[in-house]
Amino acid sequence: MGSLHKTTFVLLMFCLAVLARADHLKYKDPKKPVSVRVKDLLARMTLAEKIGQMTQIERENATTGVLSKYFIGSVLSGGGSVPSPQASAEAWASMVNEMQKDALSTRLGIPMLYGIDAVHGHNNVYKATIFPHNVGLGATRDPALVKRIGEATALEVRATGIPYAFAPCIAVCRDPRWGRCYESYSEDPKVVQSMTTLISGLQGDVPASEAGRPYVGGSKKVAACAKHYVGDGGTFLGINENNTVIDVHGLMTIHMPAYYNSIIRGVSTVMVSYSSWNGKKMHANHFLITDFLKKKLKFRGFVISDWQGIDRITSPPGVNYSYSVEAGVGAGIDMIMVPFGYTEFIDDLTAQVKSGIIPMSRIDDAVYRILRVKFTMGLFESPYADPSLAGELGKQEHRELAREAVRKSLVLLKNGKSASAPLLPLPKKAGKILVAGSHADNLGNQCGGWTITWQGLDGNGNTAGTTILSAIKSTVDPSTQVVFSENPDSTTLSDKYDYAVVVVGEPPYAETFGDNLNLTIPGSGPSVIQNVCKSMKCVVVLISGRPLVMEPYIGAIDAFVAAWLPGSEGQGVADVLFGDYGFSGKLARTWFKSVDQLPMNVGDKHYDPLFPFGFGLTTEAKK
Repeated sequence: MGSLHKTTFVLLMFCLAVLARADHLKYKDPKKPVSVRVKDLLARMTLAEKIGQMTQIERENATTGVLSKYFIGSVLSGGGSVPSPQASAEAWASMVNEMQKDALSTRLGIPMLYGIDAVHGHNNVYKATIFPHNVGLGATRDPALVKRIGEATALEVRATGIPYAFAPCIAVCRDPRWGRCYESYSEDPKVVQSMTTLISGLQGDVPASEAGRPYVGGSKKVAACAKHYVGDGGTFLGINENNTVIDVHGLMTIHMPAYYNSIIRGVSTVMVSYSSWNGKKMHANHFLITDFLKKKLKFRGFVISDWQGIDRITSPPGVNYSYSVEAGVGAGIDMIMVPFGYTEFIDDLTAQVKSGIIPMSRIDDAVYRILRVKFTMGLFESPYADPSLAGELGKQEHRELAREAVRKSLVLLKNGKSASAPLLPLPKKAGKILVAGSHADNLGNQCGGWTITWQGLDGNGNTAGTTILSAIKSTVDPSTQVVFSENPDSTTLSDKYDYAVVVVGEPPYAETFGDNLNLTIPGSGPSVIQNVCKSMKCVVVLISGRPLVMEPYIGAIDAFVAAWLPGSEGQGVADVLFGDYGFSGKLARTWFKSVDQLPMNVGDKHYDPLFPFGFGLTTEAKK
């Protein structure tokens, strides 16, 4: 062979080898171990590509070309951030797919990870099943039920093409004045630990050989997120995002334990809390994020900031943004939720790496963790929505599960003015009954915050579900006359009724908007209770995200039910009120007499509650 032919042959073979290599890049080979794939991909990435992976932006900013231009690694929907009002599962999936196409068009084709707050079902989405909020699920004491809720939620989230849910909240709420108390399963860390089964429902059961490593069991499961690390439920006076003053022993025995369970269950991500621990912002806490969570607990998933969480390291937020970037990334946060100002974040972090302020080893740790989760969950093999799952959204079986959860979450705190004369279960056959109160016929109030929008909505037109009033009407005997009056006047009350069901409580709220130092029943609630209950036998059903002041009224009412924030399936309330099922729920929170006692938790030296932690009367189902 002549030298020219030899050279041509060698070049040809070289080109074929390069082509073959392109087809068999290690990171694109699902047969290779995850660690091999991550190392191979990481070695190919530029600094811009790495920092892009660490950046999570809001859906509304993820317009065409943005993800590919900045190599963005993740997109989120904030509370109520939707493709269009009342968007269908298909519309959501189409939006996510378009973004994914943009992400995959880059040189390395790294898929983006879309995240959303699915904290009591897929709650941003029209016609999704809305499960009871965590405060109610804690009262069920049923971890297997909570796991099934996780499984159903995963299917509904995947129905919209989304593979990542910012749940569960494993806060241990120690003060009901906190506006996020309803997102906490209990004041007792043991109850919260038991409910980490939600993670296994969302992600699938981690194989024994993989325990403690991030795990997502295929394309019908979603990555989960344990939040908010750590001490979010222990702040002074329950003030949201405030300071948790507690010693190391208290932090480790009250607020930390559920993180151990979450990691063993293979939780993929951990979200950092806005709050501080003894004056040090959690988003800047290197000891707790890096030394403790990553090194001591060997958490191998990625750590994500909260919404503009690094901005709030300073007071006022964003006043020294480059310091926020340095402190947050330096503390060990891997993915930064920068919904809006992402170019400033990318520019600042790039400059800090180039000048040696943030070492490349810190960037590589962050990106390694993010890629590990993406590979583990199969995002490289299945980056797009599965259209066959669209029918999972709001599916009847899921609504039945939510209804079961409502039944099991109800706590019966009083039944009859004397034990020998119980009012519940109510007779279905009666002459005339009164249903009263602001929450009897209001699906928005029943669902609470984090429903369709961030703060929740008033009224019945916002999503699908069954109000307590409609549930009562469909449960009683057809001959029973049901009179409904939100705030009955003296003429209405002068009629003769067999009994009344009074449904009152809190309006929807989320986060700081729910912080409340007096915890009284809002609006006309107290007067409706007093007016109705002095006129006839009454059961009061309280719809609230926490215990409220009840001591002044408890003597006047015949029966009292804590229904928490039951969600879309109000039929579960009627199921138990009328005896198709018995009451079984137990308080997962102490019911105080007056706010002056707060904080007051089970095990405290001075413990004098109206109803103690663990209390709950039972009834038998009518045969």
